[in-house]
Amino acid sequence: MLRLLLVSLKWQESVLFANILIDYNSVSVGTLEPQFVPISWWIMKNILLLVVLLLTAVGVTSPDAQAPVESRLLRFPAISGNQVVFTYAGDLYTVASSGGVARRLTSDIGFEMFARFSPDGRTLAFTGQYDGNTEVYVMPAEGGVPKRVTWTATLGRDDVSDRMGPNNIVIGWKNASQILFRSRRTEWNDFRGQLYLASSGGGPLEEVPLPRGGFGTFSPDGNQFVYNRVFREFRTWKRYRGGQADEVWLHDFKTKTTTNLTNNPGQDIIPMWKGNKIYFASDREERGRMNLYSLDLGTKQTRKLTNYTEFDVKFPSMGDTSIAFENGGWIYKLDLASERVEKVPVTIAEDFDSGRPSVIDVSRSITNYEIAPDGSRALFGARGDVFTIPAKNGPTRNLTVTPGVHERNSKWSPDGRWISYISDATGEDEIWIEPQNGKGAAIQVTKGGSNYKYQPIWSPDSKKLLWSDRQQQLHVVDIDTKIATQIAEAASFEITDYSWAPDSAWVAYAKPEDQGQQRVYLYSLASKQAVPVTDGWFASSEPVFSVDGKLLFFVSARSFSPTYGQTEFQHIYSDMSRVYFVTLAKDTKNPLAPKSDEVTIKEEPKIAAADVKPAEPKKTDSAAPVKIDVDGLTDRIAVVPTPPANYRSLTAVGNRIYYVRASQREPAALYVYDLDKQAETQIGTGTGYEISADGKKMLVGQAARFAIIDTPTGKVELHDFLDLSDLKVTVNRHAEWRQMFNESWRQMRDFFYAPNMHGVDWPAMRRTYEQLIPYVNHRADLTYVIGEMIGELTTGHTYVGGGDLPRPDRIPMGLLGARLQRDPQTKFFRITKIFRGQNWDAALRSPLTEIGVDAKVGDFVVAIDGRSTADLGDVWEALVGKAGKQVALSLNATPSMQGARESVVVPVEDERGLYYFGWVQDNLAKVSKATNGRVGYVHIPDMGVPGLNEFAKYFYAQTDREAMIVDVRSNGGGNVSPMIIERLRRELVLVDIVRNGTPQTNPGAMIVGPKVLLADEFSASDGDLVTWRFKTYKMGPVIGKRTWGGVVGIRGALPMLDGGVLNRPEFSRYDVAGKAWAIEGVGVEPDIFVDNDPAKEYAGEDQQLDRAIIEILALLKKQPGTLAPKPPYPVKR
Repeated sequence: MLRLLLVSLKWQESVLFANILIDYNSVSVGTLEPQFVPISWWIMKNILLLVVLLLTAVGVTSPDAQAPVESRLLRFPAISGNQVVFTYAGDLYTVASSGGVARRLTSDIGFEMFARFSPDGRTLAFTGQYDGNTEVYVMPAEGGVPKRVTWTATLGRDDVSDRMGPNNIVIGWKNASQILFRSRRTEWNDFRGQLYLASSGGGPLEEVPLPRGGFGTFSPDGNQFVYNRVFREFRTWKRYRGGQADEVWLHDFKTKTTTNLTNNPGQDIIPMWKGNKIYFASDREERGRMNLYSLDLGTKQTRKLTNYTEFDVKFPSMGDTSIAFENGGWIYKLDLASERVEKVPVTIAEDFDSGRPSVIDVSRSITNYEIAPDGSRALFGARGDVFTIPAKNGPTRNLTVTPGVHERNSKWSPDGRWISYISDATGEDEIWIEPQNGKGAAIQVTKGGSNYKYQPIWSPDSKKLLWSDRQQQLHVVDIDTKIATQIAEAASFEITDYSWAPDSAWVAYAKPEDQGQQRVYLYSLASKQAVPVTDGWFASSEPVFSVDGKLLFFVSARSFSPTYGQTEFQHIYSDMSRVYFVTLAKDTKNPLAPKSDEVTIKEEPKIAAADVKPAEPKKTDSAAPVKIDVDGLTDRIAVVPTPPANYRSLTAVGNRIYYVRASQREPAALYVYDLDKQAETQIGTGTGYEISADGKKMLVGQAARFAIIDTPTGKVELHDFLDLSDLKVTVNRHAEWRQMFNESWRQMRDFFYAPNMHGVDWPAMRRTYEQLIPYVNHRADLTYVIGEMIGELTTGHTYVGGGDLPRPDRIPMGLLGARLQRDPQTKFFRITKIFRGQNWDAALRSPLTEIGVDAKVGDFVVAIDGRSTADLGDVWEALVGKAGKQVALSLNATPSMQGARESVVVPVEDERGLYYFGWVQDNLAKVSKATNGRVGYVHIPDMGVPGLNEFAKYFYAQTDREAMIVDVRSNGGGNVSPMIIERLRRELVLVDIVRNGTPQTNPGAMIVGPKVLLADEFSASDGDLVTWRFKTYKMGPVIGKRTWGGVVGIRGALPMLDGGVLNRPEFSRYDVAGKAWAIEGVGVEPDIFVDNDPAKEYAGEDQQLDRAIIEILALLKKQPGTLAPKPPYPVKR
């Protein structure tokens, strides 16, 4: 309860009360043995729990929990006349422009946002999720029944918490009947989205004739458009200056010209046209905040209108006489005539159901599991609490019950008395222990923590705990004295593998080395000395002692058996590991020594009566001391004879070793190796397990179910699973949200690659943004606040999202792989384009081109499953929920039901792959035609497995070309750029030939002639790096635009209370001269700058690719890409 009070009490009076109780706890309870805790403690504990739950449940209220106070975290405001509409906690609210108590307009489980008033102020268009998908809706401005006006493809990432932003964002109105919105419905790259016009009455969409865009506004006459060409308003990256830092652009639809109006290195975003001025938000001042500016179209003068320094101006929107915007969670309005800013004070008096405490099942949210020493119970960590569950009989126990505290990495002591775990109750990660039955106060074992801690493990005598941390140190703490000792530190990375010897006097650990491979070490707690077990030639990990302490098992990558590729004669090494062991004492026999069956001769020695001695009593003290002969230790290594693969989760029990094995040939499974029988047995397919301290029981996890079984020696089938139905917690969301905010702040402090936090006063940033946390009533708003805070680090890859977010069920839209256009007279829909596909590949299936489907361009779709398309507002209305299901299309060459033929098709859920495939095929054809087949073309959409597959698909098939255009535009990043560059950089050393064959390059799979690389502002992350490598190696000119500029890498997220995700930028790089940090926040400049003109690109002209063709042909004149003919064959006689 002390832990609960430290983090949950919200008001000063309560904090004072908690301080008094803390003194009581430290004196009266903390030092007592569990069985002697007085009954008064239990009464106090329950009273305090009730008090804390009441205090933290009130949400945005005053300390008396009655009178509402002014609200914050009011997002996406819009204004018209004396009415303001905004989003709070996922719903739309309205309030007078002078302020007051807001009235809720929507109450859907989905998130409603980006409300925009029609020109007459009577109608609202907004983005909502009423029907599951994120679509455009309209409703009366004063409230009413929403009407859906768009029917678009269902996207996997389309919510407000995603860094790409939600799909189908309402931007504004073009006129009284047309709504401007941005959609990624046809984009294969999530960075990009196209602008559309939707009719407020519903119907087919009209494309704005631009290839892509972000926020924008039409001129009063509708002939011009001021807009951003890039959309990055949901990126958590402030003061960005990379290739996507956008300008305000003016496009003229009549002349088809686009003009840069701002031309500033900063971000000039969300332009709004009013009269003769363009208003926009900008962070153009050095280290500046987003503020409002105006640009006079006549004088071309730019003026700053606001001067905020603590928070950014967010999502301004134009009204009839003023601009509404968010700053620091409050709504403000800027009067256009006087340019005076006023706050719109808002009070919300609602039940805030999304933030109320509730009881939830956490059996699907288990983050760690363990087994009692005798196997009678299982231990689980879930939603920040620690539970034990009986093997068969008895209650489920929540040992911690600490809303708003993150308890994790729980472990049962071998003697059965204690449960240890890491808790942030003090505001930092500390190790605590608690009686296993919950009948006693928790005890804090460590103190002064200031770094992220990893899994503590108990010593076999249950007196000490061993753990590592992000400072790359390994520590031991005595649970009685509370004295902690650092026993190891790694220079290159974290220590993650460590274990105890059975006598609790030695520790084994795997240490990442600055020079050479990871090595296994032994550390003596007595001598405080470490000795190496392995050398630095082979990576070694997962050290674990045998039960008798005579052997040390470990995993090591020492098996070399290369696999050769099919695309080229190139090798990779995988499945290199096996289980090894070392005999710790010289006189220890090899358990795998050769055996021979011999006859035993039994002798009966005679014993004189006088020599008979009484039997000595059995020893009951701790394990025998482990004997280690350091001399020759690394030479006493032997291998367990199992196949090379990947091994993990080693546990030794008696004469057996258990482990999980997976390889390229077989899926992961649990195995046991019997040293006496020298035989391996597969136990089952469950890959998660823990063995009890007595070695008799095993807890096995399989498909989110768990079973306690006798420790097996052979294959088992799991039947009796543990009852997890009572694995429930009362979630106090406000307490949780505060905890996750604080943990996000700590994780960035502990993991961010630059210890100076880029010069940002990180404690001050915590204070700045934590003032918004009491106003959070929706998980998406917590994500927003955390994102704003971590964005202050001015670094890419600071990502936050996920968590316990209210989510409507998505309804997959059935897609035909075609474009359809409504016939204005008959209202039927005509097929204008059918996308090419490769129907033998499920990802590129084009439904209308499949065998047996009789559809062609020009046909009219007159009915879908018998419904006339002429009666539909949009043809896609009839395909909601039809993905993967049979649909009957009535097709006709004329717009008539009479004479129509029927074809049964199965729509796809995602046709973005078809858009991408068609684009690549068009580029291939264009390059081939323009160069007479001499030049190849390959586009790499990302630097992950999909991008590598695209490279392999197109590169190897074109190695007979003389030159190559490599296109990494819109590359989403990954990690394979070194592999790509290695292949592109190969140099010819010989020419191979076989009788009756043609000359071939040596090395193979290479392009002899020149190469050029295309990059743009959407070439991101490893897309940045591949461009840097290509340019640095002088492999050819880079053509296009400056890249994104985000190269500080990330790894997997650490557990958060509600399953949310926080990525910390950890892995950066600097130039080889050691003078500058490369690329981050800037990008890679092209050698030849080419910016595709929007109107020309929309019309199908790719100026960047055209320039690449010109450059590659010019280079071919200087650097021919053909092989020399073979010389005369030698005559040797």
